[in-house]
Amino acid sequence: MGVQGDSSGSSSSVASAQEEHAVDNRQWGLKHKVEAIKGLEQSSGIPARELGVTWKDLTVQVINSDAAIQENVLSQFNIPKKIQEGRQKLPLKTILDNSHGCVKPGEMLLVLGRPGSGCTTLLNLLANKRESYVAVNGDVHFGSLNAKEAHKYLGQIVMNNEEEVFFPTLTVGQTMDFATRLNIPYKIPDGVASPEEYRQENLDFLLEAMSIPHTKDTKVGNEYVRGVSGGERKRVSIIECMASRGSVFCWDNSTRGLDASTALEWAKCIRAMTDVMGLSTIVTLYQASNGIYDLFDKVLVLDYGKEIYYGPMKEARPFMESLGFVCQEGANVADYLTGVTVPTERVIRSGFEKTFPRNADQLREVYQKSDIYPRMTAEYDYPTTEEARERTKQFEEGVAMEKDKQLAKDSPYTVSFYQQVKGCIARQYQIVLGDKPTFLIKQGSTLAQALIAGSLFYNAPDNSAGLFVKSGALFFSLLHNSLMSMSEVTDSFSGRPVLLKQKGMGFFHPAAFCIAQVAADIPVIIVQVTVWSIVLYFMVALTMDAGAWFTYWVILIAATMCMTAFFRAIGAAFRTFDAASKVSGFMISALIMYNGYMIQKPKMHPWFGWIYWINPMAYSFDALLSNEFHDTIIPCVGVNLVPNGPGYADLDHQSCAGVGGAIQGENIVYGDNYLKSLSYSHSHVWRNFGIIWAWWVLFVGITIFATSKWRPLSEGGPSLLIPREKAKMVKAIQNNDEEKAGANSSGEETVYDKEASAGEAKDSDKDLVRNTSVFTWKNLTYTVKTPSGDRVLLDNVHGWVKPGMLGALMGSSGAGKTTLLDVLAQRKTDGTIKGSILVDGRPLPVSFQRSAGYCEQLDVHEPYSTVREALEFSALLRQPREVPREEKLKYVDTIIDLLELHDLADTLIGRVGAGLSVEQRKRVTIGVELVAKPSILIFLDEPTSGLDGQSAYNTVRFLRKLADVGQAVLVTIHQPSQQLFAQFDTLLLLAKGGKTVYFGEIGDHAQTVKDYFAKYGAPCPEGTNPAEHMIDVVSGSLSKGKDWNQVWLESPEHQAVTEELDRIIDDAASKPPGTVDDGHEFAMPLMEQLKIVSHRNNVSLFRNTDYINNKFALHIGSALFNGFSFWMIGDSVSDLQMRLFTIFNFIFVAPGVIAQLQPLFIERRNIFEAREKKSKMYSWIAFVTGLIVSEIPYLCVCAVLYFACWYYTTGAPHASSRAGGTFFVMLMYEFVYTGIGQFIAAYAPNAIFATLANPLVIGILVSFCGVLVPYQQIQVFWRYWIYYLNPFNYLMGSMLVFNLWDKKIECRDQEFAVFNPPNGTTCAEYLEGYMMGMGRATNLINPGATEGCRVCQYTSGSDYLQTINLKSYGYGWRDAGLVCVFVASSYAMVYALMKLRTKTSKKAE
Repeated sequence: MGVQGDSSGSSSSVASAQEEHAVDNRQWGLKHKVEAIKGLEQSSGIPARELGVTWKDLTVQVINSDAAIQENVLSQFNIPKKIQEGRQKLPLKTILDNSHGCVKPGEMLLVLGRPGSGCTTLLNLLANKRESYVAVNGDVHFGSLNAKEAHKYLGQIVMNNEEEVFFPTLTVGQTMDFATRLNIPYKIPDGVASPEEYRQENLDFLLEAMSIPHTKDTKVGNEYVRGVSGGERKRVSIIECMASRGSVFCWDNSTRGLDASTALEWAKCIRAMTDVMGLSTIVTLYQASNGIYDLFDKVLVLDYGKEIYYGPMKEARPFMESLGFVCQEGANVADYLTGVTVPTERVIRSGFEKTFPRNADQLREVYQKSDIYPRMTAEYDYPTTEEARERTKQFEEGVAMEKDKQLAKDSPYTVSFYQQVKGCIARQYQIVLGDKPTFLIKQGSTLAQALIAGSLFYNAPDNSAGLFVKSGALFFSLLHNSLMSMSEVTDSFSGRPVLLKQKGMGFFHPAAFCIAQVAADIPVIIVQVTVWSIVLYFMVALTMDAGAWFTYWVILIAATMCMTAFFRAIGAAFRTFDAASKVSGFMISALIMYNGYMIQKPKMHPWFGWIYWINPMAYSFDALLSNEFHDTIIPCVGVNLVPNGPGYADLDHQSCAGVGGAIQGENIVYGDNYLKSLSYSHSHVWRNFGIIWAWWVLFVGITIFATSKWRPLSEGGPSLLIPREKAKMVKAIQNNDEEKAGANSSGEETVYDKEASAGEAKDSDKDLVRNTSVFTWKNLTYTVKTPSGDRVLLDNVHGWVKPGMLGALMGSSGAGKTTLLDVLAQRKTDGTIKGSILVDGRPLPVSFQRSAGYCEQLDVHEPYSTVREALEFSALLRQPREVPREEKLKYVDTIIDLLELHDLADTLIGRVGAGLSVEQRKRVTIGVELVAKPSILIFLDEPTSGLDGQSAYNTVRFLRKLADVGQAVLVTIHQPSQQLFAQFDTLLLLAKGGKTVYFGEIGDHAQTVKDYFAKYGAPCPEGTNPAEHMIDVVSGSLSKGKDWNQVWLESPEHQAVTEELDRIIDDAASKPPGTVDDGHEFAMPLMEQLKIVSHRNNVSLFRNTDYINNKFALHIGSALFNGFSFWMIGDSVSDLQMRLFTIFNFIFVAPGVIAQLQPLFIERRNIFEAREKKSKMYSWIAFVTGLIVSEIPYLCVCAVLYFACWYYTTGAPHASSRAGGTFFVMLMYEFVYTGIGQFIAAYAPNAIFATLANPLVIGILVSFCGVLVPYQQIQVFWRYWIYYLNPFNYLMGSMLVFNLWDKKIECRDQEFAVFNPPNGTTCAEYLEGYMMGMGRATNLINPGATEGCRVCQYTSGSDYLQTINLKSYGYGWRDAGLVCVFVASSYAMVYALMKLRTKTSKKAE
């Protein structure tokens, strides 16, 4: 760049020409509509709502989290270190330092600054959102209101955030419908027929304003749900914000992802609305073009929280130039203003080298001495002026007039509560219907589960054998419906950001949202329960009586509503999903255990008995059982009748045994007595029904309370996470940097020093990889199937990229730029591709996907890797196998230096918001592709969107550097500034529908392109950015009605391109190929892949303390709970069932862990499928193996924890052969359920789907493991296959054998069968035949007695086990062995289902 002479003389004439051009271009096409609306409002006597914002001495501090330490699984237990670090005071960091300013109604302020300068913080405070900051000093006034008073005008002071948050399954029309419906003013202007008509007009105007009426019926979508394009989604968030009809608007980087012409349209639209409506508008923008910059009244420049300029837009550039900073020809003024404090960016005019201000503090000093400063501070008494008071009064009247009269005086909302609820309900239904798959899965799995359960408990007999089966069926009805509602916890978190955003805009009260959720539940739950009841009730043959059926149905509905509300309340009450899933997992097991089925009410230990009384499921179970067994007579049969069998038919000499409520000596049981033995009663049914609804009211109340307390997660400024094991290294680097910085702090480094460092940089370029292949595409057409027929996304596109060439791919938003890249990079898995894509005139080699780098628009990275690890991972897996490991790692260092990542090399990538910033992540994404040494070319999809001007320039400058070394690079780019555009060699310009408008050289200062468009009647005006001009011409306001695609096809330029293309192909095909294809699909052999991928997964789990702690906590919690609920089980007959259930309970550690394991698996899978699979980094086999292997150590620890906390508390046998066997099976089970959870996740399209599929799979396995229904009673259809294919069956079997075999059974008094032998024989004589036959297992206590024989049902535990199909002690080890087989098979399923998901990408036909 060098030192420039004085160039102010020539620029003034240019400036005047620019101004003339600006005036005619500033008008917005729809301004007349805004004026008409305003006119209507004035004539109807609606006061203007004009506020204005003034702030001074504004200082904001947050907890300094520059570098937080990320603990790992072991270091988190390092207590001394924790105490030592805990003693240090948390340092506060100032992110805004003494900011001041004033934006009056009708003014627009542009806030500029690099990322991290505090622009968003300033906007947050000016939008009155200050909850998330530690300390805010200084005062902000809205009109003449202070911040506290303005709080009740939420909907009038609105901020549009950088991130777009929507319900992805709603269409754009539905989203906007909702926004406009909740902002209909109470008093509508005269001449508008009805509020609905007013709303409709407003809606159409908004959609037209951002020119997206065509997307009305398209889903909004997000990264996983297909929907509108990124630019269109941004525009939806813009008009949603406008729908709030506020007075003060803050826009945070709202042009991110918009192309240049749309961004300018947006700015003009905001300008028009600000002028006409008297709004106060504050905007931060990155990469603002001059066209946009010129629309503002004032500019405020921040540099790390210090305000270095605030004043009129027209004076900003002259002020900086007067200090000696040169503004390059055609540069964006906005980028120039933020670049003056960056040593590598600024250019100093000769003569100023010694005097120019070096840093922010010096600049601020100079500014405060200038004549602009006093003029600006004079405005700060605006809040106390008469004008401001008058306007504020009018504003308050205006808002009061708009507000529904039913609302309270200080309510921030517009429409009445009833209307809010109505709007929310409509939207809730749209969400349910918009996501049909989830809805159908829910209903389908209910039907399937009902049929399975019905066949499991099929035709339960009306005698004592059916008691257990029927109560099982009733228990299962409750269990299934409450497990279905567990997915509410997940839903609560997915919808939360949207709710927070809309509450912040004053759309609706959180209570309206909660009531709407309940209203939307009702029909869904009624359908679900009706389907379930009709199927299950009649298959099980419960009491055939209409009254009984309806009672069953209505109790189930109440219970399901109640449990749904319960889980929703849990979701609402917690800040993080991890905490909520921990609690909900634990709650479900407590509620199941204490609902009276597993542990009967009289047997509960006093220390946990209270859970029964606060358990809604217990009240439902009581009501269901009482409804079923009231007024019945139950004959005893089978084992429950002693003696029994041939020769014992005399009912007088028999007695019931082992049935609750039986009277000794009788052979029938009265239903009401049976209920009484469980402490239930028919009089409880409707009492309980009422109690269930009372619980429901409580849970809904908790939900509403918690929802209205939701806060956005706190702002701590950007934080870097450093893993504990790297903390020492990072400290050393920082100290080193500080010493260097100390030497240089005088800021002497000027342009001269830069020359020297540039020379050094040349050496590192030697190491960069060169490329010799030519990449061409010809007649490329891509069509996809849509419901309305085939849609052409690319239409006969031609082009090429040669080594050393930097190609730009441009077009308006939605023109198919990303589509073209995807097709060229072989990333599409659906649709049809026609045409040819060649490398060196030959078809693409096998290794093409690996040897072409592709940087996606979304930065997808493993959050727990450090930057260096991510780069090394890519280098090791994608560089050819011949290259030694040392060399690969050395190349990583080269790239780290090149991308200036050395300061960040050992920090975790993290997630957006906690980890690297958007711009740093972008550099990592590029780095990951570069270390792979792509030998053919590099594709980048919008590498600059979301970055500020400097970072964008650095990124493109860096790509230029690569091209100069001989790399071929193809980039799609939105809104490039003139400086950026000048870096490119060739341009491919697309119009809507993927039609080519221009392909060829750009020329020096874009001359070639300008000439082409001038030739066909669209000359580029002086001083306009050619890049923006072109897009305007092709898709926007300047198209002159021409079909530019036609113009191109008929032009001589097109002819020349086609000939040149054929020449290139023939030429390349005749020479030997530039790149040699090694014929391997992956660069590394499978063993190496397994090693590298498993290592990465091990490290990331080791750092993921939340996840691991959750696993441990779930195991310890449920083990202690299980152990203490079944404390020291005795050895009576009914205790046998307690043993069965305490073991059965161990199974239920699975759902909680699985629910937590799946989202992690799916997130990993998304990373793999989005990026790593497509670039052929490693095969899906390595992916699955890595995930399985990394879990193993933690599963072993989990098994030990559960065993230690549970085994001995239940009074299980201490012999090591028994205890060891049990432990072995428990260890194996950990692997079985992890495999099951992973294979469901491997195939599930998303996490919600997985949470819905879990209950079905686990439900079936639990049903048929021989606990709920003993083996003998399972229907023949299931008994011979599913029972034997069920891992849970063998788990239960082996654990029961180890626990109970040979255990002595001592009957309790009420468990004996008591009867008199006939005509004076002794008991032993009378029972002789019985003891040989059916009663082999029974134990006669008094053989010599002649009356009152006492018979106990079993002698030892082995006798009981034989009734449940466990014939000998050997079965224990047999079953243990089979559990191991299931470990293998469930992991095999993970591989199989992952393979099924893996689609190959499409090739050109």
